[in-house]
Order: sequence, then C-alpha cells, then structure tokens
Amino acid sequence: QGFGTGFIFRADGYIITNQHVVENAQQITITLADGTDADGRVIGADPVTDIAVVKINKSDLPVVTIGKSSDLMIGEWAVALGNPYAYLLGNSEPTVTAGVISAKERNILSAGNLQGVYVGMIQTDAAINPGNSGGPLVNVLGEVIGVNSSIFSNTGESVGLGFSIPIERAVRVANE
Repeated sequence: QGFGTGFIFRADGYIITNQHVVENAQQITITLADGTDADGRVIGADPVTDIAVVKINKSDLPVVTIGKSSDLMIGEWAVALGNPYAYLLGNSEPTVTAGVISAKERNILSAGNLQGVYVGMIQTDAAINPGNSGGPLVNVLGEVIGVNSSIFSNTGESVGLGFSIPIERAVRVANE
C-alpha cells in the first residue's frame, strides 16, 4: 500500500502524478479535496520522466492553473501542496509548505531507487515529504510550475533539498 498526491489538469477527470506513486498499483483510490473518494485507473505512466496520468470517472471538476517554470527566478516564493503521510495523520486534508526556488535546471544522477532521468529539475526548500510526490509546486499566483518528485535526504524526511519536474515537461508527457 502506498500513497501520493496529484492534481486535476482536465475537468473530465485526468490527474497528473508521479509514475513512482502508481507503480505496481492494483487498485487506485483518489480522495478529492472535498473528502470524497473515486476509483482511479492509470491511463499512462512513463518511468523515464516519472510522470503518470490517472483518470477518474467524474466531470466538471475544478482544474489547476498551469504556469510557466521557464520564467522562474532563484529566490522566488514557491509553495508545495500535498498530503504527507496520508491517512496516518487522521484525515485527508492536504498540506501546504512554503519556501523559495533554490535553483533551476538541476540535473540529478540516478542512485538507489531513483530510476528516471531527472534533468532540468526545479530545486526548492519548500518541505517535500513522503506523500507529497506527484503534488503541485505552485508560484505566488497559485499557478502550477512543477510536479514534486524527489528529495535528497539522509533521513528520508525533508531537509530542504526538494526537486520538482518542470510543468511544461509534465504536461507534454501527460498529453502524450
């Protein structure tokens, strides 16, 4: 059993998340912001870019506003949304952590269980913890600029070295 985060990018129930969130899933349950659950199915998953698309059978859903990661400046505020530790905290209420864009165009070498190609990543010190994977990184306007995907840590917890996939890449892969 695992958990992660995602965000609705099409009103007809298409959700972007990380491939490592849905990998080997036999059943997917999506908990929406209002607390209701919906069955999900993987439409496509790409382990090279760590992007996956999950579909739920709902329509007229609220969608995120897509921003541009190409316009980011180091030191600009960033907010990571997610649900770290999922139901271990007693409810499904999402969390928000704030920080800044620490670096752009970071290339991360594969090691351990990191399998994908992590190039051109957005680095942030906004806390990204287990369960935040697949969630949106947003700018101060609330526009999605990245997909939270990985951290560097000796403990497995956030130490201020979080990485997000640029939104342009994520949307391109999701549409493919």
